[in-house]
Amino acid sequence: MWQIDDQRALVVTTDFFTPVVDDPYDYGAIAAANSLSDVYAMGGKPFLALNVAALPPHLPTQISSEILRGGAEKAREAGVVIAGGHTVQDKEPKYGLMVIGMVEPGRMLAKSGAQPGDVLFLSKPLGFGTITTALKADKAEPKWIAEAIDWMKQLNWQAGDLAQEFGAHACTDITGFSLLGHGWEMARASGVGFKLNFDSIPFVDGAKQLASEWVFPGGAFDNQNFFQQHVEFVKAITEEEKMLLFDPQTSGGLLMAIPEERVDDLINQAARKKIPLWKIGDANIHSPKIVIHQ
Repeated sequence: MWQIDDQRALVVTTDFFTPVVDDPYDYGAIAAANSLSDVYAMGGKPFLALNVAALPPHLPTQISSEILRGGAEKAREAGVVIAGGHTVQDKEPKYGLMVIGMVEPGRMLAKSGAQPGDVLFLSKPLGFGTITTALKADKAEPKWIAEAIDWMKQLNWQAGDLAQEFGAHACTDITGFSLLGHGWEMARASGVGFKLNFDSIPFVDGAKQLASEWVFPGGAFDNQNFFQQHVEFVKAITEEEKMLLFDPQTSGGLLMAIPEERVDDLINQAARKKIPLWKIGDANIHSPKIVIHQ
């Protein structure tokens, strides 16, 4: 964050990655939505972006054009101007955005700040990593892929607005470190414990079936190795259910800690505006760790 004056501060972020889906337009749109998400998670409004792309020299121009078109149209949906960018040659396509946003300093959201009694909400389901891994292995049904793509392309601006309006004490977006990785980062930064109800956590269609077949991306096992020491599961939760919570997400939802007294108003507002939101747990006074129960 770079504070300009008492009312304005700049937030700057960048993110890019290799294709997670087959369609180049969808890939560009997902990459852009993912890049914009960091600004929403901080309570900011993005307004300017630059393309960041690495493209193979032999890649047909119609494919690279579709990637950039997907990113441009998603940026336009967000009210963001893409003012150029930079490309280099590489063996595998990579695309994303460098994003600049504006936030009011006193209202900026951070990972730290969650308090005992806060209620935890999630704005998108999980399972994107499992679905895209199955897509690469030709094990995913078309309807599963379509649903996951639709969620990954959705912007987090509405969830970010709700977090601001109802006084979220802490907020983060769920991406490559999984729900448990990013959740633990938020718990640790806040000095509280999180208690999550597995049965309340949403998953995209097909994720649980693929999990039962042990279809997971390599990043899920990396997340498990790194974060499992900070997580406690009840015995009833199966190994594949545990792995779903370590599943790395692309353009995932926001995890927000809402004061208990604002929860009913938040739920009512989300219902009125038809904004997806799931209550998945709460914060407590125990040491920074995550407990998963049913």
